[in-house]
Amino acid sequence: MPGIVPVAPKAVGLALGSGSARGLAHVGVLRALEEAGIAVAAIAGTSIGALIGAVHAAGRLDSLAATFRALDWPRIVSFFDVVLPKSGLIDGARIAAMVREHVPSPTIDALSMPFAAVATDLTTGEEVVIRSGDVIEAVRASISVPGIFTPVRRDGRILVDGGLVNPVPVAAARALGADVVIAVDLNHGIVGGRAAKALPPRPAAAASRLPRWARSVRDGVQEITSRLAARDAPAAAQLARWADLEPMPNIFEVLLASIDIMEITITEARLAQDRPEILIRPPLGSIRFLDFDRAEEIIEIGYRSAVQELSKLAGAAPLAP
Repeated sequence: MPGIVPVAPKAVGLALGSGSARGLAHVGVLRALEEAGIAVAAIAGTSIGALIGAVHAAGRLDSLAATFRALDWPRIVSFFDVVLPKSGLIDGARIAAMVREHVPSPTIDALSMPFAAVATDLTTGEEVVIRSGDVIEAVRASISVPGIFTPVRRDGRILVDGGLVNPVPVAAARALGADVVIAVDLNHGIVGGRAAKALPPRPAAAASRLPRWARSVRDGVQEITSRLAARDAPAAAQLARWADLEPMPNIFEVLLASIDIMEITITEARLAQDRPEILIRPPLGSIRFLDFDRAEEIIEIGYRSAVQELSKLAGAAPLAP
């Protein structure tokens, strides 16, 4: 009609946040976007967000989701390629190999859409946005949680988890050409969500009475300890002492809870500076670092949260062709 200028569809970019097992919520978010007819033009991801984003950009998200849904605790522990605790406890080669199965494209440029993985330069503290080169190397750098995974050497830098500087990479998504950014923050409210479960039961408690997360930590540490014992008995004994389920949190709980607190603080500051057009915050306070065996539940939480946020856009300008 004369005098009416049609609203052009806008390029939608995703900023997929960090959060380990909570990152499976990204799968549900992507499913909700697809059902809503919103075409994603670019993806930037931090840590698990980079992993999920790379697989989606390769067109293999369904197969990855099926892999995660089939995970049980023994299979999760099988990914722990333990090394002597120098710069990290886990080498990450097995996780990288698993990702490679779902990302046949050797380089970021070969993916079906613009993609960026966010990492942190351990020497300078700078944010490093990886937009080219080997896909798996980029993902491996972005997921390198300090103290858990060994860092990645790339282009003269020592890189670790991008969540240390930018847990929800909105600016990186805009730099890929996005007009509208949909951000997914996985860590909102998680510290309060775990507050009631901060202290595990005393060792005298029956194993069957341990909370689910404590049994997971216990079983995982036992498996890691047995693997490490084959290489270094004193180190294995020390690891077992660190992870003893006593009234105080063990070293892993302290490390991961500290990273969560740090990332929440950084996320709030970054989102105040780099505001996305749409912010999805799935309620994931009950999901812990290694709860990958709860894949179906986590994916569904992400899906429902995305549907709820997208329903608020009814009647708004179109986001996709």
